Amino acid sequence: MKFKMIEPPKNGKPITIANNRLKVPSNPIIPVIEGDGIGRDIMKATRRVVDAAVEKSYAGRKEIVWFDIYAGEAALERYGEVLPKDTFNAIKQFIIALKGPLTTPVGGGYRSLNVTLRQVLQLYACVRPVRYFQGVPSPVKHPEKMNVIIFRENTEDVYAGIEWARGTKDAKKIIDFLNKSMKVKVRSDSGVGIKPISVTGTQRLVRKAIRYALENNRPSVTLVHKGNIMKYTEGAFRDWGYKLAAKEFSTQTVSEDELWSKYKGEIPEGRILIKDRIADSMFQQILTRTDEYDVVATPNLNGDYLSDACAAQVGGLGMAPGANMADFVALFEATHGTAPKYADKDMVNPGSLILSAVMMLNYLGWKEAAKSIEDSMEKTILNKTVTYDLHRQMEGATKVSTSQFATHIIENL
Repeated sequence: MKFKMIEPPKNGKPITIANNRLKVPSNPIIPVIEGDGIGRDIMKATRRVVDAAVEKSYAGRKEIVWFDIYAGEAALERYGEVLPKDTFNAIKQFIIALKGPLTTPVGGGYRSLNVTLRQVLQLYACVRPVRYFQGVPSPVKHPEKMNVIIFRENTEDVYAGIEWARGTKDAKKIIDFLNKSMKVKVRSDSGVGIKPISVTGTQRLVRKAIRYALENNRPSVTLVHKGNIMKYTEGAFRDWGYKLAAKEFSTQTVSEDELWSKYKGEIPEGRILIKDRIADSMFQQILTRTDEYDVVATPNLNGDYLSDACAAQVGGLGMAPGANMADFVALFEATHGTAPKYADKDMVNPGSLILSAVMMLNYLGWKEAAKSIEDSMEKTILNKTVTYDLHRQMEGATKVSTSQFATHIIENL
């Protein structure tokens, strides 16, 4: 694949797909988008930590060959556009990429750069692991009970962006059609949006969640929805999820109904439980019965809310990693924004992006390096050498900069 203004490094090799699996060389080329605002600081810190962990874990037998690509402000300066074709092509060709936070320029022609990347690359699953690191301040009594992996559908629901502003001709046309042809009552002064949820989008997300649970020995997958109200969208998400599990994983899963009607409440050995919860009930239970939940699959909007609510229990978005994934292509990224008032001040917590890179290392199969970073970050936090966001919540802590926090993690590897 040809690129207009970037050149892939010569000292690395691309990741490929063979026999429906990733084939990872010892020196994979990984495209990296530095990001806007604080992205510049946290990406530098993250790359240092990852490189040090890989070197320490594999003693030169493996290395990541970073390939700088551009989006947001840096792309606008270089290309005159915020999402150049080079960027999409690089991620498609090299399969796995790491990204800092991006700002969507006002009047830039995009609702969101992040959403555009997900939709164009068909990164249909937003995957958010949320777990507790010892020493991190938390608003709950038992944050250690939190250990969930949220699979949030990424391309449909209200995030599809199908809407019309109040008072426009198109909004009037839609409202007139609904009121006259569909016999419903929508006020004439309404803005109107459409919430599509498809069999295709639901099944590929639930399939990915179940496969993850099976491959990682997780005991359950919970379908979270508001199907008691939105019966043909979120209710359908629930029904299609159960049907997918029964059809494609019949010997590996058991539904909650079957658990009691066939198995007297005892999950058969070697199977995982498929259950569902109404969204508002789930928000309560993720606080009161946290350890009953494991892998979670949810439509887009519910997943957005739920993943941030879970992150709040374990220290906030600064400790929350994430990835946007297709069947193979994966874009690992910090889950927070660009925080422009802190840009280039070397002060914010790089934890979210570092832990997103940990997810990336696990996806590569480099689990030793991934675990070494997690262990070292926990040790660093327990030593109370933390950035300002954690420092202000901890007694007797030493406040360090973004780069210093990375240095402490490297020293503790």
